[in-house]
Amino acid sequence: MKETTTVRLYTYRYSEARAYVAALLFVVGNIALPQLFHLVPQGGVTWLPIYFFTLVGAYKYGWQVGLLTAVASPVVNSLLFGMPAPAVVPAILLKSVLLAAAAGYAARRFRAVTLPLLLGVVLAYQVVGTLGEWLMCGSFLTAAQDFRIGLPGMALQVLGGYLFIKHVLKK
Repeated sequence: MKETTTVRLYTYRYSEARAYVAALLFVVGNIALPQLFHLVPQGGVTWLPIYFFTLVGAYKYGWQVGLLTAVASPVVNSLLFGMPAPAVVPAILLKSVLLAAAAGYAARRFRAVTLPLLLGVVLAYQVVGTLGEWLMCGSFLTAAQDFRIGLPGMALQVLGGYLFIKHVLKK
């Protein structure tokens, strides 16, 4: 017998205070997680921690929570800790916004959380974001860094995001 688990997905709107509370909590997560990964050499570029809670927030609570998280996280991190470096904030903002849009769309369209869906979300924002970053910086090698170095981080987003959405944020 196959066991199925229902996961509630929400859409919090900008007019709701809970959207800002949720986004604030995810921004805090996107501040704390990179700090932990930056204790390891090349931890940020390998594990891509600044995207994790943007994915979770947008998938679980909608693109608007995701967009708030996507914009605030890299800006606040850069202002407080200098990481990401100001020069790369635009590229990270681009990828973060694309991630919020892709995750919010997938959750709303499919109303389920699965590993293949999350893999599709991560690949979508990374591929489009890499192309956008290439246009911004002029170097394909630099733009493709997440695919050269950040595969563990993409796996963390897919697997960790799945577990977090499905089992930690049950309600």
